[in-house]
Amino acid sequence: MKYLAVANVQPAEVLDPEVDDATKSDKPWIVIVWNDPINLMSYVTFVFQKLFGYSLEKATELMLDVHHKGRAVVSNGSRERAEFDVYRLHEHGLWATMEHQSS
Repeated sequence: MKYLAVANVQPAEVLDPEVDDATKSDKPWIVIVWNDPINLMSYVTFVFQKLFGYSLEKATELMLDVHHKGRAVVSNGSRERAEFDVYRLHEHGLWATMEHQSS
């Protein structure tokens, strides 16, 4: 005669992890184009239109900020987007950096 051993198996209690429902929003990153002695104002305006889809008026306004103030914020968003925009600006010969947007 064979006996089968029956294990005393009970379901494990699964606890939900504690989650803070309030998500922390990361401050957006901004992309800054800096003045340089190389590029013509018309070229900078063209690049702003081409890369960001700005109207001639908006691109000219940003170009004039670069020219007169030494810099202009041309885009903002996630870190990945800012990195991509800086890369594209560098590919077009413009001096650009990114930083966290100040509060």
